[in-house]
Amino acid sequence: MEIYIRILEVLLLVIVLFMNYIKNKVQKSQTKTMFIIVLTILLWICLWLVLQYWLNALFDIPLIYFEYFMYIGTVFLPVAIFFVAYTFVNTKITFNKKYLLLFIIPIISLIVLWTNDFHHLFYVTYSVNYNETKPGPYVNYVHNLYTYLLIGISLIYLIKYSIKNSGFFSKQSYLFCIGTLIPIIVNILGVYNIIPMSIHLTPISFTIAIFFYAFAIFRFKFLSVTPIALQKIVDRMSDCFIVIDENNNIISFNETFLTTFNFEANSIRNMSITDLIQQFNDSTIDIDSLMLTLNQVKTSKDTFRFEKHFSSIDKYFNIEINSILSKKSYLGTLILLKDITQHILDMQTIKDNQSMLMEKERLASLGQLVGGIAHNLKTPIMSISGASEGLSDLVREYDSSIGDPEVTEQDHHDIAHDMNEWIEKIKTHTAYMSDIITAVKGQAVTLSENEQDTFTIDELIKRVNILMKHELKNALIDMDVHLNIDNSTILSGNVNSLVQVINNMISNAIQSYNGKTNEKIDFIIDKNNNNVVISVRDYGTGMSEDVKNKLFKEMITTKGKNGTGLGMFMSYSTIRGNFNGNITFDSEVGKGTTFNVILPLTQNA
Repeated sequence: MEIYIRILEVLLLVIVLFMNYIKNKVQKSQTKTMFIIVLTILLWICLWLVLQYWLNALFDIPLIYFEYFMYIGTVFLPVAIFFVAYTFVNTKITFNKKYLLLFIIPIISLIVLWTNDFHHLFYVTYSVNYNETKPGPYVNYVHNLYTYLLIGISLIYLIKYSIKNSGFFSKQSYLFCIGTLIPIIVNILGVYNIIPMSIHLTPISFTIAIFFYAFAIFRFKFLSVTPIALQKIVDRMSDCFIVIDENNNIISFNETFLTTFNFEANSIRNMSITDLIQQFNDSTIDIDSLMLTLNQVKTSKDTFRFEKHFSSIDKYFNIEINSILSKKSYLGTLILLKDITQHILDMQTIKDNQSMLMEKERLASLGQLVGGIAHNLKTPIMSISGASEGLSDLVREYDSSIGDPEVTEQDHHDIAHDMNEWIEKIKTHTAYMSDIITAVKGQAVTLSENEQDTFTIDELIKRVNILMKHELKNALIDMDVHLNIDNSTILSGNVNSLVQVINNMISNAIQSYNGKTNEKIDFIIDKNNNNVVISVRDYGTGMSEDVKNKLFKEMITTKGKNGTGLGMFMSYSTIRGNFNGNITFDSEVGKGTTFNVILPLTQNA
């Protein structure tokens, strides 16, 4: 007997030290709270068994009186074990009235025990030795059955949880089950006199259980367990994640997070998220804004997303923050960091390549403009040259007529009239050359201009005619202009950009004839409700279904190595972005294609 008491006295100290460790070292959770309650109950039971031994020896107090107090802990121990298992499985629960039903049998047990002298339903005979104790019918058929049933349900919870999450017992749950089964088996063997033993062996058996719990906590961090199989899965994820509790302390993470940010697991576990951020040494992280988001997440089912560049490791992440809920109870916050560094680099590469293609297209357009300049300027220059020769002849004729008595006054007027005619021709040609220069200058810089201005339909047609005249003439293609709207109608936007789009459509229409001559293109300008519709129609080869499906969606070309696919792609982007308009088309193989530029109408002059 005395050796049992010594063990119980040591056990009291062990329980106190263990409770203190859990209180100070283990992160806050409901499981931790329930576990401390279990230890408190064990402490209570051991204390009254020790007091029973010493006070009975000193004052000869009946042993049953100590049983009255000790059983306050004994009857509630199964309930406490149940809640440990239940909170472990669910992480966090919300207490409600239905849980009070679990306390009915324990309270009745206490009442039956305290009134045992009147009915002997609890004990017929009481002794500290199980083989000398004769339990009453209430103990056999109610109290013991309820105790074993509740502990059995607790173990089933743990087993089902382990199988569901790990496929086999996680080591933590395995140790917990063994630790719980030992005192239960000891209690059954003693109560039913299978093996003669003292009641002191029951709390002593819990000593073994405590060592199992301790090993689970110290070695495997039982109170913050992640099943082994699940941990292996999340460690292989390419994305980083961390989980923080309601106090914003880090309770879980995967190996990818540690590797990416070069952290050690032991150094960040239970660390505050604010302390972790400070270790990044990144001044662009707004801690106040992040903490506000974390607080909002706790009461929201929404996902908060944003992108962040961590300069310390030169990586870009798409960060998602979600609350972890179970039956409407907040369990923690998941912070998922998706590495999008390669995506950002790829997008930058695409942007650079697109810029190169756009520059190539611009240079090709400039090449066409240069050819147009040469042709369009050649005719007026030759006309001006001819006019200057005519003026020179008239000047010589006038000079020789001075002092000639046969030259009449009317002859002088005729010479002056001829000079004026040549001068008017020169003015007309120089004005035409000025228009060409203005149009070409505008198109040469159209890709770098974003200015918004107004222009008339007449000005648009004039510029298109000037710039496309040479290409149409060389291809021996006629372009018929059908103006079904007032030519003074005003449009808003950059006229050079619109001319570039229309000229590209006309060039495509010319090429649709594959070198055939004496064909025609219809250039139609019409009004539809509050829109101006500018159409370019050809009667050439048309487009296949594959080309039509990809047009405007990607840079597709039907010109092989001679095309970049940027023409229509850029045209569509220009009309949508700069004019708030749209481009539609209708095409049939062998019958031709019609492109429609739809622009919102500004006003009429």
